[in-house]
Amino acid sequence: QVRLAESGGGLVQAGGPLRLSCEASRSLFNTNPMAWYRQAPGKQRELVAFITITGRTNYGESVKGRFTISRDNARNTVYLQMNSLKPEDTGVYYCNSARPGDYWGQGTQVTVSP
Repeated sequence: QVRLAESGGGLVQAGGPLRLSCEASRSLFNTNPMAWYRQAPGKQRELVAFITITGRTNYGESVKGRFTISRDNARNTVYLQMNSLKPEDTGVYYCNSARPGDYWGQGTQVTVSP
C-alpha cells in the first residue's frame, strides 16, 4: 500500500526558511526517484524538484539556488529545505514518485507572507 505523509509546512515571512519532510512507503521509496510538487491556488500542480535513488537532483527554474531536495534512504524520507522564500512559493506541497501514479498524500500547506 502506498503511503505518503508530508509535514513541515506553515506560515513564514518572505525571506525565511522552512523544511518539509515526507515519509513514504518503502516499496515506493526504494524503487523510484522522488520529487516534491506544489499547487498554488487556482493553478495546476507543478514539479518543484526531484532526486534520483543515487542522489542526483534537479530543480525547477523558479526555485534553483533557494531549495534543496535530499533523501534519507534508511528512513524512507525525502526532505525539501526551502530558503529565501517568496510569496509566490505559497501553495500546497506534495511529495511523490517522480513518476507519480494516481495516489497523492494530503500535502502540507506553505504560506509565505510579504
